[in-house]
Amino acid sequence: MISVSMPTYARIDLAFERGEGAYLYGEDGKKYLDFGSGIAVTAFGHANDHITETIQKQAAALCHVSNLYRIPEQERLAERLVLSTFADTVFFGNSGGEALECGIKLIRKFHYHLGMPERHRIITFGGAFHGRTIAAISAGNQAKHIEGFAPLLEGFDQVPFGDVDAVRAAVGPETAGILVEPIQGETGINVAPEGFLQSLREIADERGILLFFDEVQCGMGRTGRLFAHEWDDVIPDVMASAKALGAGFPISACLSTERAAAGMIAGTHGSTFGGNPLACSVANSVLDLMLAPGFLQQVESRGTLLRERLETLVVENSAVFESVRGRGLMLGLKCVLPNTEVIDVARGEGLLVVIAADNVVRLLPPLNVEEGQIDEAIAVLCRVCSQVS
Repeated sequence: MISVSMPTYARIDLAFERGEGAYLYGEDGKKYLDFGSGIAVTAFGHANDHITETIQKQAAALCHVSNLYRIPEQERLAERLVLSTFADTVFFGNSGGEALECGIKLIRKFHYHLGMPERHRIITFGGAFHGRTIAAISAGNQAKHIEGFAPLLEGFDQVPFGDVDAVRAAVGPETAGILVEPIQGETGINVAPEGFLQSLREIADERGILLFFDEVQCGMGRTGRLFAHEWDDVIPDVMASAKALGAGFPISACLSTERAAAGMIAGTHGSTFGGNPLACSVANSVLDLMLAPGFLQQVESRGTLLRERLETLVVENSAVFESVRGRGLMLGLKCVLPNTEVIDVARGEGLLVVIAADNVVRLLPPLNVEEGQIDEAIAVLCRVCSQVS
């Protein structure tokens, strides 16, 4: 008999009753150090005072009115994102997949608006994950995501991640844009090679196409910059953000330059819930914390500390771990043994981490993780190594 919740998840038999900061507490009262953060979502841990107070206050005043009317909290959030990024304008949705959909439509509409409707194809990369909609799985083109969902959305040309020559060869008269994750998360924490994003910018400019960054997972402070592409000093035309933007409350954003969004006029796109007063109030409270002086520098510092500790762990436990990947507080341990075994034992020892492809374990702690909590996580991983080896 099918479960009442559609069985699309291979859920772990574990439920939580409350969270506090970097910790979750199971129904049995067991305490877990959460280095998964809801897959890079709960950027300030659980039950953060400022975010919680914002939710309570806004929910008591006004949750939803629809985009038939002006929404001051949405306008304020858009202004802050524009001031903090390359963007001139923002569209709000509810999930990363929706932000990707908006960006894909924007790219196609851009060329249609210029009188070139034939330019509709988008170059994507092997190992990409852009969400679960038909457009998103068509862009990612991973066998495990597309099986049973044919026909896929036509219009994507995939090349190897990091291969500049392959990108140049793939650009043709129907090419409209390039879609890339500056750091691939689901595939195993793969950072774009040095100079790769700059090369994509150059190709886009040379060929009159748009550059679209998917920063759903790697953005919003995760790497020690507000967005990961800032490390490479590259400016995209379009960008998708979600996950940590709401720190647990559903909201996403598609950011764009004025030029790229020229075709997105009234009626071309919409969302019933996107950008409602409650979601935007929460996202504004997230920005209050994330844009505070010195915060992102602290994230960078804590990321450096965690990486150093992990690299030492790898050297001392080469029968379990092969290498460390990533940037900031978006790190991965490439395993020698099955990553599922490492994750299961870690969970038994009270540490929650996240699986990724290529036999990688993801570590995505809260951005305000404390040094003592990093020490605690490393101590657990040392115990894990003793058990599994």
